[in-house]
Amino acid sequence: MSVQTNRSSSLAESEVFHILGNDRRRAIVQLLAEESGQVDVSDVANEIAATESETDTDASSVPNNLYKSVYVSLQQTHLPQLEEDDVIEYDADTKTIYPGPNFEDVLTYVDGHDDGAPEILQFHFVACVLGLAVIALAGFDVPILSSVDPVLWSVLVLLVIGASSLYRILE
Repeated sequence: MSVQTNRSSSLAESEVFHILGNDRRRAIVQLLAEESGQVDVSDVANEIAATESETDTDASSVPNNLYKSVYVSLQQTHLPQLEEDDVIEYDADTKTIYPGPNFEDVLTYVDGHDDGAPEILQFHFVACVLGLAVIALAGFDVPILSSVDPVLWSVLVLLVIGASSLYRILE
């Protein structure tokens, strides 16, 4: 059963947690993110079956009954729910799945897939390094920079970092 139908906006956090609360749905999202485009349902079923049986992803090493069980559960339960929540788009003719409109909403909650975090961390690092350099140069009586108190420079750097963090939160 899906969390919401007739969706017109992005997913709420509780809906994302419900979706990712199942290992198989989480695996679908992760595999689709790794493939960057589309993935065959049979490949997803094979990967999940291999993980659950703790074998290699080689199709010959996965027990056939487990593969079939995973494939059926994907077809009957997990893919319809992900499609209804607009996380994926499923092409029944080719048996492939693609990222849906809400895919990124879910992907940001999967470990290692928060693309925005490294950018803000890089900005904070650069702001800190530049701030420390300005404060140090002000302490060495470099003209222009030494006309402003180093404590004021410190406060300005912290304000820039705080403002960028606040902006990120409000996005």
